[in-house]
Amino acid sequence: MVSTNLTKYYAEMIVIEFEKRFRDRGFLSSLFSSSTSNLRQRCRTSKADSGASKTYPQQAGTIRKNGYIVIKGRPCKVVVEVSTSKTGKHGHAKCHFVAIDIFTAKKLEDIVPSSHNCDVPHVTRTDYQLIDISEDDFVSLLTESGGTKDDLRLPTDEPLLTQIRDGFAAGKDLIVTVMSAMGEEQICALKGMGSKLLRLASSKFSLRLGLVEVSWLDPR
Repeated sequence: MVSTNLTKYYAEMIVIEFEKRFRDRGFLSSLFSSSTSNLRQRCRTSKADSGASKTYPQQAGTIRKNGYIVIKGRPCKVVVEVSTSKTGKHGHAKCHFVAIDIFTAKKLEDIVPSSHNCDVPHVTRTDYQLIDISEDDFVSLLTESGGTKDDLRLPTDEPLLTQIRDGFAAGKDLIVTVMSAMGEEQICALKGMGSKLLRLASSKFSLRLGLVEVSWLDPR
């Protein structure tokens, strides 16, 4: 019977010979390079996903109207006062949530024991200046760093959509607010419209004349 050590030795020799024969052809080099690249990419993606949680826990009994909650995997805003049932003989008081999906406006409801934790989405709002609107309704937004954000479409809300289209067609500077939560983004508001010759931002007036910009602080 062949010993285990001898079997391992022959196995190693076969692998070494295999590598020698294919290395010259660039086969293994290409294979290992591709595998390493994919592995590094997966590691970077994994680290990015794990580094920022999309939700945080909050006790159901502490969530109030206008607060946020995750219902059926969707980020929602509580739109009515939270009703709480009385404690029964064999259970906890329960909270009844009536909420609206912040992206689709769909009504969702849930009932959760008041002492249990609920998932609450991290909701952020960021302001951008609107630069352009493409023919397929994608918008180009100016970021703080001077770059552009080009992965969002115009909102589906008709009044907001009309305001943005009309303001852009009139040649006005538009500042839109983008709401982000749980990996989704959407334009949710139009904060202000100003003339291209005179704009108001953060209590600071800025008069643009050609390439010259004269600015002064609002004394109020």
